[in-house]
Amino acid sequence: MVAGIQKQFEIVLQCFCMMLFRLSILLMVPMVASAQPVPLSSLQGMNVNKVKAEPVMYKGKQALRVTDSVADAQAANEDRLVVLTATDFKDGVIEVELAGEPGVGNVAGARGFTGIAFHVAADLSKFECFYLRPTNGRADDQVRRNHSLQYISFPGFPWQKLRKEFPEMYESYADLVPGEWTKVRIEVSGVKAKLFVNGVSQSSLLVNDLKHGEARGAIGLWIGPGTMAHFANLKITK
Repeated sequence: MVAGIQKQFEIVLQCFCMMLFRLSILLMVPMVASAQPVPLSSLQGMNVNKVKAEPVMYKGKQALRVTDSVADAQAANEDRLVVLTATDFKDGVIEVELAGEPGVGNVAGARGFTGIAFHVAADLSKFECFYLRPTNGRADDQVRRNHSLQYISFPGFPWQKLRKEFPEMYESYADLVPGEWTKVRIEVSGVKAKLFVNGVSQSSLLVNDLKHGEARGAIGLWIGPGTMAHFANLKITK
């Protein structure tokens, strides 16, 4: 009888050890986060601010068209946004395809400013943003090319202030074509953010000091004055 009890104990112990082994293996394998698509086929769950937005088909993709609706474009703040109110983003990856160009009757100097805002406050009072100037990408002026990509932080750090006080630090170059689809990837971790353009392996623009610090908030589709933009295939990984 004693031998039987000992045998049962050994079997239980073996099972327990096996469970511990399997658990240790699971703990050693990192969890793989999956990219979650964000629908852009309707205006449901969107807060439209100073822009007009409409779902369309654009160059073979289901997209959201966003155009400037501010009457006095030069006087407006840089808060032309379609805010995706269901999103709550702190750290992670934002991927999107976008196409920007100067709109019909655009303002002087319009570049087709098109980008992604993140950490957008509920009252739209602040956010971080990476954006593109598509008409600068292949300009015949090297200085304009150097200003193809831009980081801004609303409201305290518009591009004018950043360019004046920190020249070349928050701008960079990328090959861009107005009105054509461009793949954009944004990686955010703490107070650091990286912008990747056209599927390159190295970041095209690096920011090590997000002006609002370690924040969280919604994601927004951003445009500048006089712009018509299209956004498609938005995905978020957290």
